[in-house]
Amino acid sequence: MPTRKYHFQISLYILVPFISSGAALIWVLLTDRVILYIAKSGATAWVFGIWQAAVVVITYLISLLITWLILEPVSRFVKKAESLPVYPAPPLDREKPQPVDAIAHYSRVFEQITSILSKVDAKELFPGIVGQSAVMRGLFSQILKVAKTDSTVLICGESGTGKELVATSLFEHSPRRGKAFIKLNCVAIPEGLLESELFGHEKGSFTGATAQKIGKFELANSGTIFLDEIGDMPLSTQAKLLRIIQEKEFERVGGTRTIRVDVRFIAATNKDLTEMVKLGTFREDLYYRLNVFPLLLPPLRNRKEDIPLLAEHFLAQMKTPVKLSPESLQILAAYQWPGNVRELKNTLERSAVLTESGVIEPNHFPPQIREELPASGQGKERASSALDERLEEIEKSLIIEALNRSGGVQVKAAELLGINQRSLWHRVKKLGIDVGTLKNQQKM
Repeated sequence: MPTRKYHFQISLYILVPFISSGAALIWVLLTDRVILYIAKSGATAWVFGIWQAAVVVITYLISLLITWLILEPVSRFVKKAESLPVYPAPPLDREKPQPVDAIAHYSRVFEQITSILSKVDAKELFPGIVGQSAVMRGLFSQILKVAKTDSTVLICGESGTGKELVATSLFEHSPRRGKAFIKLNCVAIPEGLLESELFGHEKGSFTGATAQKIGKFELANSGTIFLDEIGDMPLSTQAKLLRIIQEKEFERVGGTRTIRVDVRFIAATNKDLTEMVKLGTFREDLYYRLNVFPLLLPPLRNRKEDIPLLAEHFLAQMKTPVKLSPESLQILAAYQWPGNVRELKNTLERSAVLTESGVIEPNHFPPQIREELPASGQGKERASSALDERLEEIEKSLIIEALNRSGGVQVKAAELLGINQRSLWHRVKKLGIDVGTLKNQQKM
């Protein structure tokens, strides 16, 4: 009969203090013995001095061994991580790396690795949504948390930010995946037919109702229903929707039989529902029923670091290979994108059609994006100047955000931006940023 091996795991928080305390106890007992020996034998004081030196040296060696045993695997991991191709290289403007202690260096590497892993998670868990910026990864984290529940979710965001993609991700990561997922755009259905679409109708309930119709809520039973553009739903229908959310029951149009359903609700809107509630165009009680877990989708102008990824994604879908010139990518990054991701996609599709060389140049963009690019050198200088001004605005906003996050401490702000302190100081001076005012605002 084979012997079974048992493995016990002891936390370092217990093991290291236990070893240190044990060593201290041993030294106390041995020191007591040495003192008794000196007292009995009449040895001179230098013997006790030698003993003290031996205690210090041996304690140091033991501490060094413990530290090495703990930090050596960490050190090997950090060196291997920094040698990987995916590990970000230091900024080019960092002339001399700032000296940091080992713990600070390890912490920075672990933060970078965490960031890389979160980007990998974002790509693996949300293949339908292109975005690896910090704000999008925060959104993904919220999606994963609420998707596991049956809580009603209200997705808010400007037109073109991808609300339907987020709703689909919520469904795919929920326990109801594999069940029905019914989508309905409230603005796409005429007001007179919306109730019939949602609740169904009985035969003969109105002119043209030649047969019984099953509504979206019945079709979504045991699954999920996504109501897009909920802010455009008529007030009369809002009251009936409220009853379904509260009671999980309704009647078909023209029917008398109560139908009970088990449905998870997801709604989306590009309107300000709180303002609509004040104006009386949206029911307050329905708003609070829908706004259990709000998800706010950031506009593209607030996550410009995702623009290269989005552009690469959309260009890869073209039938013929197309790429962006560096100047074109700069213009895309500087533009404010009022139409968000949808506008970016349409712009790239249009520009891909116009290019003959396979490279999208600034002149292929619509006028509102490239402004005016006349053939004259003076016109080009004006366009270049406008682009420089926009890039300066972006740079200034990033630096101000970093200074706000660091409480006005430039050393910490430089670390957040990935540049050295001298470079940050020059940029602050060039852009006319008042660091003192920012610090005072943090204190208020």
